[in-house]
Amino acid sequence: MRADAQVLKGHLDVLLLATLKDGPQHGYAIKEALRDGSGGRFDLPTGTVYPALHRLERAGLISGAWSTVDGRRRRSYELTDDGHRKLNGERANWREFATAVTALLEPRPWPTTT
Repeated sequence: MRADAQVLKGHLDVLLLATLKDGPQHGYAIKEALRDGSGGRFDLPTGTVYPALHRLERAGLISGAWSTVDGRRRRSYELTDDGHRKLNGERANWREFATAVTALLEPRPWPTTT
């Protein structure tokens, strides 16, 4: 199953933050990290990823800087301190949510009668 941007609505920001946890990356590398890290399920168009990166930058969760590599300009992004805090908080929220959903969706053994 390949997810589209609509399926990821509400989760894209934290997934982008997670791709930056190990250090700065340029925009296209972030897009590729989403795709590769999800086994190809999150292969999103640049028209979805870049506006989200700009939104995160305006919110102060990531910072961006321009550089020139092989004569081409590219913008790299990295987590700010607020971005690290946000990512850590969202990870804790996700674990709690996933535990609750799993408890409801996974089959439970029938109670035994004694």
